[in-house]
Amino acid sequence: MPTPTLTDQAFLDTTADRLAALPAVRAVTLGGSRAQGVHGPDSDWDLAVYYRGAFDPEDLRAVGWPGEVSELGAWGGGVFNGGAWLTIDERRVDVHYRDLDVVEHETAEAEAGRFGVEPLMFHLAGIPTYLVVAELAINKVLRGDLPRPAAYPEALRSTAPDHWYGTATATLAYARAGHAPRGALTQVAGALALATAQTAHAVLAVRGEWVTNEKGLVERAGLDGTDVLLAGLTPEPRALDDAVTRAGTLLRDALEAARS
Repeated sequence: MPTPTLTDQAFLDTTADRLAALPAVRAVTLGGSRAQGVHGPDSDWDLAVYYRGAFDPEDLRAVGWPGEVSELGAWGGGVFNGGAWLTIDERRVDVHYRDLDVVEHETAEAEAGRFGVEPLMFHLAGIPTYLVVAELAINKVLRGDLPRPAAYPEALRSTAPDHWYGTATATLAYARAGHAPRGALTQVAGALALATAQTAHAVLAVRGEWVTNEKGLVERAGLDGTDVLLAGLTPEPRALDDAVTRAGTLLRDALEAARS
């Protein structure tokens, strides 16, 4: 791969300036592993443009960076409102669209303990709508001004764990009733993975820890034991039923430990 011509800081400054100059954009942030200082040399760059009003992706295309620029709403149409995969100075760059009206609404909802869960590709359990609030708390503002959550909302710590764990127990119940008796190993494995991700969200909500994606989510929540269950699955109905039972115990114990 060709060598970048700019230092990391020069690249970040010039890219942030160009994004901030787009019509309707009010702020630009750096997210992902680079915002948290846990990136490697080959990590991509996650940037977000916060806009107010009529943002037009055609303005981003007109900058001329090679890559793919989506329309608004193309990545699900919810809080994760589309974006672009670009190459800028030989670096891989993701640019996410963030509608400030939506962000402000979801911030108020999170403060009141209300949220939804939206499907999004590459996210096993989907994403909570408070993800955009988590980004405000974690990401680095490069240009403009954005509100910063003072802390993880207490109301959200109360409501989110029950929601996430409730969906996890329902997921396991369906696996036990609908898939295990048929020896459907793939479906049971998928249900165990999904319930684990859902419970991980619950555990981290109890702790008041923000989540912006599922990378490292299971490990952060102390649910690595599910890996052992998944590795040992066999298609016999009784064995699958037992695996669902063991998973239920593991997930319940992890949530109770977080609450104690």
